[in-house]
Amino acid sequence: MVTYTFLAVFLCLMGYVTYFEFALSEQFINNPYNKRQELFTQKVIRGEIYSADGVTLAETIVDAEENEVRRYPCARIFSHIVGYSGHGTAGLEATANFSLLRSNIFYGEKVVSDLQGEKSPGDSVYTTLNYELQLQAFDALGHYDGAVVVLEPQTGRLLAMVSKPDFDPNTIGEDWEELVDEDNDRSELLNRATQGRYPPGSTFKIFTTLEYLREHPEDYTDYRFSCSGEYTEGHKTIHCYNNARHGSEDLKEAFANSCNSAYSSIGLELDLAQFHAMCESMLFDTDLPVAIESSKSSFVLEEGADTSAVMETAIGQGQTLVTPLHVALITGAIANDGVLMSPYVIDHVSDDRGVLVEQYTGKEYGRLMSSEEAAVLKEYMGYVIEAGTGRQLSNDRYEVYGKTGSAEFSTSSKASHSWFTGFAHQDGKPDIVVTVIVEDSGVGSEYAVPIAQEIFDAYYIE
Repeated sequence: MVTYTFLAVFLCLMGYVTYFEFALSEQFINNPYNKRQELFTQKVIRGEIYSADGVTLAETIVDAEENEVRRYPCARIFSHIVGYSGHGTAGLEATANFSLLRSNIFYGEKVVSDLQGEKSPGDSVYTTLNYELQLQAFDALGHYDGAVVVLEPQTGRLLAMVSKPDFDPNTIGEDWEELVDEDNDRSELLNRATQGRYPPGSTFKIFTTLEYLREHPEDYTDYRFSCSGEYTEGHKTIHCYNNARHGSEDLKEAFANSCNSAYSSIGLELDLAQFHAMCESMLFDTDLPVAIESSKSSFVLEEGADTSAVMETAIGQGQTLVTPLHVALITGAIANDGVLMSPYVIDHVSDDRGVLVEQYTGKEYGRLMSSEEAAVLKEYMGYVIEAGTGRQLSNDRYEVYGKTGSAEFSTSSKASHSWFTGFAHQDGKPDIVVTVIVEDSGVGSEYAVPIAQEIFDAYYIE
């Protein structure tokens, strides 16, 4: 009996060691508190990071005195997604830290380097990032603060990720004290694409619509509402943008017009317990399935909420907060017939000679909605471009499906963030999702939509 007990314990220990080696070792080595990183840096020259099209995004320069300097040739353009190494690590420099500090050159070469007191070259990380799309997104966002996310919905490949205000990773050492100063309210180090939490505005009507579809699977096409420019229930009045009177609308028209009156009315019809459960299934209050650091979106509306909270939440105001990446992932699931692919940004890792060390591929996270539900939402998002608030994106070169939004964020003023999220299709090229938020700017159709158009054009036309 004792023998079998010891054998069982031994097998469990061997199993855990194996699990740790293959599943957890990289996570522990990437931990900034792990002192083993210092041992790696003593033996390995930190590897390079490249875009998908071969542009160098990060490299280590060694001078004649063998001093190492981390250099970022693209500077601010990739600042948040590539990150920095110095004063800790961030972005891909943190996510891929293990790979960059690992050398897979021939073992004999390592021995020779060790005997000569020389360091071995670290492995190189090749990303899914498209340099031209990243540059286009960076330039299109211009002087505005905000974020842009571009991804392939069928694979989960992240093609571009921009956050502003930005920083120069080449001068992170000199700028550090200013960047982290408690009086600095710019938060340049915050990756707004993954960590910024914003009221979703009318982009949230995607979720309100989905819940209405689930509660009215047989008769949602019979929905009618007469919009007079405002809707009052009790002591709460919701206004449409500029008090526009949309007249008689069905559900698709209300979605395309981004009719606040109709959607605040719809919110009062919903089963709030089911609504909350649906939003949780749509990744609210949940860690996003992505390796880079991200924040949780939050949805707090529950059964018993007062009328005002329900009406505001249904149109994307209230206390709901989302990250741009979260919005992009839901948009990607709609584009992919209801299935969400986990986003990823590392394509493969190779050694100093270009020999493949590790290849990454897209993985299915799960089905967030039925293909029928996704088809209805896709139809409605297409109508936004055809006849609604996104008409500027209508063209004969590629098809666009989207939703605009304007999210008020101050109770003392009418200041608002500008949103657009959508995807495009053209035969012969992969679909792409583009999600844009422009802080403190105005209406989504006036600010976020033109930025999305520049990115779509750059991908499908130029």
